[in-house]
Amino acid sequence: MHIVLLKFGPNRSQAAQWVAGHKEWIEKGISDGVFLLAGSLENAQGGALLAVKLSKAEVTALVEEDPFVKHHVVEPEIISIAPSRMAMGLAELMG
Repeated sequence: MHIVLLKFGPNRSQAAQWVAGHKEWIEKGISDGVFLLAGSLENAQGGALLAVKLSKAEVTALVEEDPFVKHHVVEPEIISIAPSRMAMGLAELMG
């Protein structure tokens, strides 16, 4: 399981130019079952995703495909978690 932080970077002002592709990238990740959630960070700092089913290397490669990342609208940080306990139902979502 990986938390992906997408904090605004040097080209934040170009977000409108790439937002459609960024949203498509998120929707594909959700439909593929890789992203369990996506949302905004508080204080308009960027966004976050919860990614499952992939290794950190695979998540890193996927994140590099995001138009926001490609065009430096956001800077990604990937935090991997090895769950030792979880709520019922979460294991099924993680695959």
